[in-house]
Amino acid sequence: MKKNPSPALCDSIELPCGAVLKNRLAKSPMSDSLGDGEGNPTDAQVRLYEKWAEGGVGLSIIGEVQGDPRFPEKPGNLVLGKHANHQAMRSLASRASINGAHIWPQLGHAGALSHLPVSSPTGPSPLNVEGLQSRGMSLTEIQQLPDIYAQAASYAKKAGFTGVHIHAGHGFLLSQFLSPLFNHRTDGYGGSIEARMRIIQEIIEKTRTAVGPTFPIGIRINATDKLEGGLTEADALEVVRILDRTTIDLIDISGGTYFPGAKASSDGVASGKIYFLEFAKQAKTLTNIPLMLTGGFTKHAQAIETINDGSADIIGLARALALNPKLADNWINGEKSGTSPLC
Repeated sequence: MKKNPSPALCDSIELPCGAVLKNRLAKSPMSDSLGDGEGNPTDAQVRLYEKWAEGGVGLSIIGEVQGDPRFPEKPGNLVLGKHANHQAMRSLASRASINGAHIWPQLGHAGALSHLPVSSPTGPSPLNVEGLQSRGMSLTEIQQLPDIYAQAASYAKKAGFTGVHIHAGHGFLLSQFLSPLFNHRTDGYGGSIEARMRIIQEIIEKTRTAVGPTFPIGIRINATDKLEGGLTEADALEVVRILDRTTIDLIDISGGTYFPGAKASSDGVASGKIYFLEFAKQAKTLTNIPLMLTGGFTKHAQAIETINDGSADIIGLARALALNPKLADNWINGEKSGTSPLC
């Protein structure tokens, strides 16, 4: 009998809520901007996510899906809510979850990075730098956020999506709350990392109440903002410690921001190396919640090694899957160099 070349990638994983992902490869959230401009999926978007499901991913995450239509990252973002095209949303959820795949919308709010032609950018504190201005949020606006996220998650569940993913990375609103560079509040939502994390905890709690105990809730966080004065790795590890006390089912580790002057996620990483790998190894010592690691995976062997050595539980792939929607099946089945499928 031939030895399975990549047993870990084939393995299913049970999340804390009881949901099971069929394997360890996920389509990481990307802002595809394929919506119709009114917050609804297009046929092209539905077909794209269907292709990723056909290609073998265990999980696909739709990037930058809004619960509040006033603060999109781009005009092509989806918007979950009463004004959505329910038939189109159900079609996306259904066709993207064929072949046993999970499909989760990434619940976002662009904050200071909201698309200017249709938004009035806002953040935890006023911001006025070259190329980027926003007003600070009132306490009432902050306290409305948990309901906005919870309602979006509830809608996602009713539409047939199999989980949700909270976006707290890459410089968007919740990432701005976590960053001391952008959060200068002096009330209960600013100051220490615990206070800067408060709104995220409130969102998780409200969302969990809305969707129940068995529906997956993931979250994306930054390992670092890649900005001087921004979120440090030490604070990001404290975020992991705090998340360990919540009902989150998956922590997705990424990094960097879209703010002017930010370094690329790959900056300082040797060619061919995985981004944020050392951070993930430290995070694994702080939590039993499954970790997903995204950034820099270009080779089959990298994914196998990262899963097999316990650095992460799930591998997030983005551009690689955009180039080859069948990459998950190829890697899992060992379809390289003419080898036979063994998984």
